[in-house]
Amino acid sequence: MKDIAVIVPLLDEEESLPELESWISKVMDEHGFSYELLLIDDGSKDNSWEVILGLRERNPNVRAIRFRRNYGKSAALDVGFRAADARVIITMDADLQDSPDEIPELYKKITEERYDIVSGWKKRRYDPLSKTIPTKLFNAVTRKMSGIRLHDFNCGLKAYRREVVKNIEVYGEMHRYIPVLAKWAGFRRIGEQVVAHRPRKYGTTKFGMSRFIKGFLDLLSIFFVGKFSKRPMHFFGTLGVLAFFFGFAVAVWLIVEKLVAISNDLPYRNVTDQPLFFLALIAIVVGVQLFMTGFLAEMLSRNSEDRNNYQVADKVGFYSAAVS
Repeated sequence: MKDIAVIVPLLDEEESLPELESWISKVMDEHGFSYELLLIDDGSKDNSWEVILGLRERNPNVRAIRFRRNYGKSAALDVGFRAADARVIITMDADLQDSPDEIPELYKKITEERYDIVSGWKKRRYDPLSKTIPTKLFNAVTRKMSGIRLHDFNCGLKAYRREVVKNIEVYGEMHRYIPVLAKWAGFRRIGEQVVAHRPRKYGTTKFGMSRFIKGFLDLLSIFFVGKFSKRPMHFFGTLGVLAFFFGFAVAVWLIVEKLVAISNDLPYRNVTDQPLFFLALIAIVVGVQLFMTGFLAEMLSRNSEDRNNYQVADKVGFYSAAVS
């Protein structure tokens, strides 16, 4: 097993790849690390794959995977995580904005300081305001919702203990939330390191403003799945019961109010003439629907193959054949 696996997702980065490979190799040789460089070509339309084949010929530590089409950074990272065979996994972008010189310190934090994840923090950035301001907002919301005190969730330069990447699944736009996924999986030693951010040397950014909308929706998905995936009735059932009893209480109040008015010969409005009655009726119907949604989700969850699939940190006193 290698000391370090460096995973680099890429899309149309033919110009930067030779310089990146040379830089990574230089750092590894200087510090005596055994390593593998995993280049994941996410459906490039330029000559990136031909460049990668040339790098492989001169450096046997280079391994590569090419997608038939563009699936996104999360897919590239997930495939890289599954293929990596090293004690420490490092991820970085291919655009040379992440510095390979940071690798030894990241490695040390995982192996000596025993962190599960160390996330880079680009404290000083070379991005336009149109990118930095939404990024700050995104990081603030993610910190609040996840409880993880990181300044830069979206930094591509991160280090992972092997067990972390082998026990999480990254999909959609979830690459921004890998620390959150890891926390839900039980890996809670999450640290941060200030890293250099370099101006882009070649090409243009591959990400637009739509990533923030998709990213926020994925954050909601992670929050819900992490908290309620094994007990959906607690979420839908609670909302359903509250809505039902709210509507029921309002309906009863309107009926009692009418009966009291009749018994005292006071003027009154028919219950069905009041907008509040229809609000109560909607609340009752929605409450029943939410409860049934929770009930059905609970049934599906109970019959899922992952129902009792829990993260086990260690085992003592068991034979491997007896306990998988």
